[in-house]
Amino acid sequence: MSTLRVTVEELTVHGHPNADALELAQVGLYRAVVAKGAYRTGDFALYIPEQAVLPAALIEELGLTGRLAGSSHDRVRAVRLRGELSQGLVCLPHALAGVDLEAAAKEGTDFAEPLGIVKWSPPVPTTMNGEVEPAPDLLPWTDIENLRRYPGIFEEGEPVVLTEKLHGTACLMTYVADGERVLVSSKGFGSRGLALTEDDRNLYWRAVRGHGVAGVAARLAARLGATRVGVFAEVYGSGVQDLAYGARGGASDEPPGYAVFDVCAEIGGEVRWLDPERVLAAGELPLVPRLFEGPYVLEEVLELANGRETVSGRGLHLREGVVIRPAAERYSPVTGGRAIAKAVSPAYLTRKGGTEYE
Repeated sequence: MSTLRVTVEELTVHGHPNADALELAQVGLYRAVVAKGAYRTGDFALYIPEQAVLPAALIEELGLTGRLAGSSHDRVRAVRLRGELSQGLVCLPHALAGVDLEAAAKEGTDFAEPLGIVKWSPPVPTTMNGEVEPAPDLLPWTDIENLRRYPGIFEEGEPVVLTEKLHGTACLMTYVADGERVLVSSKGFGSRGLALTEDDRNLYWRAVRGHGVAGVAARLAARLGATRVGVFAEVYGSGVQDLAYGARGGASDEPPGYAVFDVCAEIGGEVRWLDPERVLAAGELPLVPRLFEGPYVLEEVLELANGRETVSGRGLHLREGVVIRPAAERYSPVTGGRAIAKAVSPAYLTRKGGTEYE
């Protein structure tokens, strides 16, 4: 899940092809449906992204009572309005009266806290929960920003790799060579520096054991001369999320589906991000499907985010999207971190009955 920032943005306004009283306000590559005439191209307004949870007073002020997602009707999510995908909210709350909007946009001021807007935390099923303990040696995962919000992360023609984004739950495993220790965590617990204590019932531990991940990480550490190795994978299957990819294991005796999407290693005191396909031996661990390697072309990337999944080999579900990274790992001044992004399928965002556990 990407980071939550509520910022003022300069808008580009387009006509709505199916509604005379509506228009589309564009922020980055996102488009949000707005009332016709409310904004013009070049105007500045607040953009509240998907997965933001709004306080009751702001919901009432914006006239959205009962119209947002979640059991409390307070969460922003993607919807289709008269056939057009609307992602996020474009608005001008009373709290921004007197604010120099253009200056706020240039400075990137985050209005989430002053407006009482927080990031949605998905519920955690019992099989993904457990006792936790501080784990200062755990290698954390990186939040991936959405390409539609930050389209400037990559340069046209830059060599990139696209892998399929799976709808499961992220499993973080760190192998510490000193003492041959194994730390296992979820993305949520890992972001707080916590690891799950070993438990036969826990989904993540079952995945790590069932696929022999610790042994692979130990061999990789020896090959690289690394003091720590992090293996990051998507755990999936029945009972994990609504898209199971034909795999069992969410609540059975079999290990759940497991697909590695990233690897890092601490070598000489420096943590380096590595391409799993290049550092793991063939067949050592299942990997997320690799869909494309070649020059970055925005339109082609967005097209590849759509379609059917390939991990099952049978196209059982729609595709969640793709993850894009440069062929050679690099820093991005756009995000202030790794150059990595996701592009999510509109069909996935607007599917019915979807689960979003973390």
